[in-house]
Amino acid sequence: MNYTVGDFVIQLKNGSMARKKELIIPYANISKAIAKVLVKEGFIESVAEDTIDGHRYLVINLRYQRRKPTLTDVALVSKPSLRIYVGADEIMKKQGRSAIAVLSTNSGVMTGKEAIKKGVGGELLFKVW
Repeated sequence: MNYTVGDFVIQLKNGSMARKKELIIPYANISKAIAKVLVKEGFIESVAEDTIDGHRYLVINLRYQRRKPTLTDVALVSKPSLRIYVGADEIMKKQGRSAIAVLSTNSGVMTGKEAIKKGVGGELLFKVW
């Protein structure tokens, strides 16, 4: 695992496309924060911490509507080789109409709409729809 955010989001996408009910992913603070945002937005059902053989993991229950995954695709925007930072006024341009942008700000991980309301910018991690 090289890029924690990218690996986490791609595991979520692959798990939902494979119709998995639950995923067990290695614990990271950023992964937990992103999972809480995705729970609030309705893309995943729940997130919980668990310890297996002395190692911490996140147990994520995926969400489906009429047997179709609610998380259909993700697009990584910021990568370790190229970080993309946006201000509060640029978020809607980068987000797109149907996607939900997830940002890492100095106020924590949040969606693009929340960042606009608070008037903060940050690193644009990925877009999900």
